Amino acid sequence: MDVCAVICEYNPFHKGHARQFRLIRDALGADTAILCLMSGVFVQRGEPAIFPPLVRAQAALEAGADLVLENPLPNVLRSAEGYARGSAELLQDLGCVSHLSFGCECGSADALMNLAKLLRTPSFQQALRPELDRGISFASARQRAVEALGGDGTLLTQPNNILGVEYCKALMELRSPIQPLAVRRTGDYHARDLDPDEPSATALRTALLSGEIQTEQRLHSWRFGERAVLAILRTKPREAYAQLPHGEEGLWSRFQRACLEHADLEAILEAAKSKRYARTRLQRLMSCAYLGIDRDILYGTAPYVRVLGFSQRGQELLHTLRTTASRPLVHAGARAPDRSYEEMEARWRDLYELLSQNAPIYGTLRRERVIPT
Repeated sequence: MDVCAVICEYNPFHKGHARQFRLIRDALGADTAILCLMSGVFVQRGEPAIFPPLVRAQAALEAGADLVLENPLPNVLRSAEGYARGSAELLQDLGCVSHLSFGCECGSADALMNLAKLLRTPSFQQALRPELDRGISFASARQRAVEALGGDGTLLTQPNNILGVEYCKALMELRSPIQPLAVRRTGDYHARDLDPDEPSATALRTALLSGEIQTEQRLHSWRFGERAVLAILRTKPREAYAQLPHGEEGLWSRFQRACLEHADLEAILEAAKSKRYARTRLQRLMSCAYLGIDRDILYGTAPYVRVLGFSQRGQELLHTLRTTASRPLVHAGARAPDRSYEEMEARWRDLYELLSQNAPIYGTLRRERVIPT
């Protein structure tokens, strides 16, 4: 049985994600097991997930996923390169994944693998340095360096292509036997208007937060817990800011000054931004500051992996993982083998709950249980 992994966020789950499941089984066979490695309470853009992990996992299982594992938070809040590398390492540690499927605008794993090879050459590093010295963003500098070497820099202008390249690069660096399986991503990733056939996650989040789409589930957003976030950001000592990930080249100091001078999160991000740094980097920095994640935590290896839910076929896959995985698998809500890491997870979940509508007095996610379907 092939096991195809999907590194995902489902923030929220939509028709395009269900389409990917169908295309995976069209390509690999109807009996292919789909394993989703899904971000938990925060997503890679440095924002709280709009729905809790178990809600999003349930949606994936109902659409055809077989096993949903939680991607550890330190993996999620890294840069795109670090996110891809940490996620690919975890999939490799599971010991039974045959394919990694990802959506991309170009729809070609070969094109992205060729670009990934170029990005790993000494020539690329030599071409990149002068571009960075111009003071432009890393994304622009990388595209220019690729084009200077005759590569297709236009691939790096689209968000899903960018992440797909990082997945390919990570698999190459790990010398992984996992094979990439690209699925063409249709529709506009950043579209804010709802399209009934090709909805974007951005449009769905906008509609949910505006009330255009009604749901019984509590929504999560920075806006619902702004005072709680500001309290932590304003009282965090300077030495703690200096240890934050994503704060290199004095960005942490600029961000701390903005936290002391402005009274809302949007104003803080606007004051701290510059042409050199993408907004998502600032959002990840803010997430790490709020959650208390320093560089050692962010770049460490999670000692176990949480199981969020499974189908009948997923249950069979879990039996296989007990013999193939090099990291323990722990069901949601169950005791973990590393208590200190477990306490960090509980704190992150409780801080996430403060970012919800009608935030509860006590954290709730630590008491939730795995979803069988």
